[in-house]
Amino acid sequence: MPIPILSPDDDITAFPPVDKALVEPNGLLMAGGSLSPQRLIAAYRSGIFPWYEEGEPILWWSPDPRCIIWPDNIIIRRSLAKTIRRGHFEVTRNIAFKEVMRRCAVLRPGSTGTWITDSMINAYSKLHLYGVAQSLEVWLDDRLVGGLYGISLGGVFVGESMFSTENDASKVALVNLAQSGDYQLIDCQLETPHLLSMGAETVTRNEYLLLLEKYGDLSSAVFSPERLQLGTGNQSLPDL
Repeated sequence: MPIPILSPDDDITAFPPVDKALVEPNGLLMAGGSLSPQRLIAAYRSGIFPWYEEGEPILWWSPDPRCIIWPDNIIIRRSLAKTIRRGHFEVTRNIAFKEVMRRCAVLRPGSTGTWITDSMINAYSKLHLYGVAQSLEVWLDDRLVGGLYGISLGGVFVGESMFSTENDASKVALVNLAQSGDYQLIDCQLETPHLLSMGAETVTRNEYLLLLEKYGDLSSAVFSPERLQLGTGNQSLPDL
């Protein structure tokens, strides 16, 4: 069955039910429409996210299964624990949101394009001004060397992307996000070996939607730019 295709400026037409998403490619639900704040917020609240490359129409996805991390289940391996104990990194929140997105958009080895387009950066920067999009930054000697960004929906953080130019910098950002106590669930969208090695697991789309309904309606804090304590939160580090 073909997916709906909307005009590029359409931010009114509702998304189809997510159970109408294609099996192959997994989770493709709709094409077109806009990246307006209203459209993006409606998407995330429905378990949908945009993912496309430059030159393509906006593609909207709701994959099955879904990759998640329970914050208490984050895995800190010995090498990462050693990095944290050294205390070389400084972690901040919402200090350099747009720059984190730009760094995440840099082509990685073996890739031919980026899905974090200029239009995406502009759209998510608007959500950041509304307090919906958040970033964590990792600094070394006043240089931005790692970070992540995503969407904050009450007790759910929907992770979009992360980057690292120093060993373990993106992992440090993820550990701080998990141990901040601000979220009951981290949505990683698609599974990767890297995420699975840090404690991620997969759930069915229906299970994810129930979790989103349960935790996404919790009151959502708006986080001002701040420095974070680079510590271990409620989880002890493994012995070296």
